[in-house]
Amino acid sequence: MTEKSASFALTRPAFVGQAHLAVGDLDATSAFYRTMLGLKVFEKSASGVLLGAGGRPFLHLTTGRNLRRAPRASTGLFHNAFLVPDRLELARWLKHAAHNGVVLDGASDHLVSEAIYLSDPEGNGIEIYRDRSPAEWTYHADGMVEMTTGRLDLQALYDTAPEEIWQGMADGTGLGHIHLQVSDIPAADTFYRDVLGLKLMSVYPGAHFYATGSYHHHVAANVWNSRRAAPREPDLTGLQDYKLTFNDRAGLEAALAAADRLGVKTAQENGAWSMTDPFGIGVRLSA
Repeated sequence: MTEKSASFALTRPAFVGQAHLAVGDLDATSAFYRTMLGLKVFEKSASGVLLGAGGRPFLHLTTGRNLRRAPRASTGLFHNAFLVPDRLELARWLKHAAHNGVVLDGASDHLVSEAIYLSDPEGNGIEIYRDRSPAEWTYHADGMVEMTTGRLDLQALYDTAPEEIWQGMADGTGLGHIHLQVSDIPAADTFYRDVLGLKLMSVYPGAHFYATGSYHHHVAANVWNSRRAAPREPDLTGLQDYKLTFNDRAGLEAALAAADRLGVKTAQENGAWSMTDPFGIGVRLSA
């Protein structure tokens, strides 16, 4: 039994606000995100750059001494997923990428969205995507959403882009979700569902997708490259932590209570709470 999204309000009581990557070459990686992805600089220092689009910063790059390149099979980031406002903006970015020699890793139609995949100069995965209208999504009776991985016709998408100079990522672009490499799916369920309170929204072989507010996913976790890998070490490049922001205090308090009940250590600083998932990935919670 399936039904369209009218029965499941898209309230989005929590969202992924910002991702923090440690990189070996700050200048080169920052330049890639500025020129190839069209992000703008909000803050800059010798050891870090804060990037985003419109009025919203959502990607923090930092560097430091003695960083080691994260192996492909380690836990951490699979990709940061940048959500553009609509299909036209996705086409505009694709045209810019094609004209500037950006190498793509793939492209997929997921029913709920259309997505293009690539990597930054240090191998960090990137997804650029647009959501279809929630009215077009199909939900099962248990509230889970129908997702698949089909072919995306890049030529047809490219052909919809207007003949105009690309001005960078449009206002309204943000970090739509984050996809992680983990070592164990049941452990991911315990943390992302039972501690953070996210709902399991879809299941692929070796991957689970979690969200709030009936969104298709705010966080995903897979073991495709990282099954049984050790927890991430802090001196590796890649994802250091990310922010999950609750739209109300109740969601934050419920997550903190669950963390305490399940023995997950938390710390408070500057109005936010931090914890580490079972795979060595930092999560910062706020309301």
